[in-house]
Amino acid sequence: MRKKTKRRKSRYTSFIICLVLAVLFTLFSVCAGKFAPYDPLETDYANMLAAPSSGHLFGTDQLGRDLFSRILYGGQTSLLIAYLVTAIISVLGILIGIVSGLAGGAVDSVIMRLVDVLMAFPGNIFVLAMVAVMGTGIQNLIIAMCFTGWTKYTRASRSLVLSIKNGDYILQARLGGASTFKIMGTYIMPNVIPSLLVLIAQDIGGKLLAIAGLSLLGLGSKPPTPEWGFMLSEGRNYMSAAPWLLIFPGLIILINVIIFNLLGDSLRDIMDPHYK
Repeated sequence: MRKKTKRRKSRYTSFIICLVLAVLFTLFSVCAGKFAPYDPLETDYANMLAAPSSGHLFGTDQLGRDLFSRILYGGQTSLLIAYLVTAIISVLGILIGIVSGLAGGAVDSVIMRLVDVLMAFPGNIFVLAMVAVMGTGIQNLIIAMCFTGWTKYTRASRSLVLSIKNGDYILQARLGGASTFKIMGTYIMPNVIPSLLVLIAQDIGGKLLAIAGLSLLGLGSKPPTPEWGFMLSEGRNYMSAAPWLLIFPGLIILINVIIFNLLGDSLRDIMDPHYK
């Protein structure tokens, strides 16, 4: 009993720590203006490629801009895009999956064939092709990532709906005259969404990594807007002379991806009855 209690406390502790860290990084990004010591767009040619010091905590870039300030403001682009994309595709995918699972028949077949077609293409390559066609920019990047990202949520939510839609409580609700929309909102969604929270939490880290990778290729934000992936793209030309231009943005991306992955893992451990 004591071991089970310790394991349970450990899982909750891990979840709380990861959640607090995720919230802190988000707050630092949203409130970057209050924490950044310099204007992220202000150039200082007298301090180009200055090493980390007390005056510039993370050093400066090739235009003399303070790297710490740019990383803080870069979170407004990188993190908030990851949140926005994940929110859009999760809501859209879950709703489509629930409709597909409840409707069945031809509707289910059409939706799942569309999902199969979209999932047949490698996600990042498909996004890369779409951005190349539509043009670079944050707006086009969001559209491209949302175009295919919803499919895994649709497949996961449909599977959950199929496992519970013939349950006794749902059959009783139907016999009691409950409409399809009421069944969906009252019985289906409360049982489906908690199981998908793990996927949503981990997907934020995946989207953050994808955004950084696309921005590294020059397909994300446009200069001079600070963004973590684009900062890596700018810094790779100064890898030998100013390695901090790669180290600090890359380290921030790595830390955030690990936090959201661990957040998903700890959430899964808490919600999975086999871990109790």
